[in-house]
Amino acid sequence: MDIGISDQQRQQIAEGLSKVLADTYVLYSKTHGFHWNVTGPMFNTLHLMFMDQYTELWNALDEVAERIRALGHPAPFGRRLQELASLQDASSLKPAALEMVQELVDGHEAVARTARQVFAVVDEANDQPSADLLTQRMQIHEKTAWMLRSLLDQ
Repeated sequence: MDIGISDQQRQQIAEGLSKVLADTYVLYSKTHGFHWNVTGPMFNTLHLMFMDQYTELWNALDEVAERIRALGHPAPFGRRLQELASLQDASSLKPAALEMVQELVDGHEAVARTARQVFAVVDEANDQPSADLLTQRMQIHEKTAWMLRSLLDQ
């Protein structure tokens, strides 16, 4: 494979993107579970917001996995995603609504940090497609964290 990025750099980028994929998958699963289980006075708002968020995350999973494949490496799945993720599963099956919001804020901030860590390797390799993907992911996660954080202001 000769796309102008060395084998070693492609390996490093694929490993970093695999961590982004893993964190995104855990966050997707948590968001979808919260969508199912949210209750209380903010039910409708959060139920719909969480649906928009898990849908966006689901679509992002494919983009990240396909970039890993385009770099010539297998995209991790199953148990391997849990091993690579820096995020933990939900604290419980049914936390209070605002606890759900806080967990999702923390999750989006964590994925943004993971993406930012990979960016240095991508930038050094002159890998513009991966840089573009990471920039978009950071922007989405930072904006989503801000919007969720706004629900916690009192």
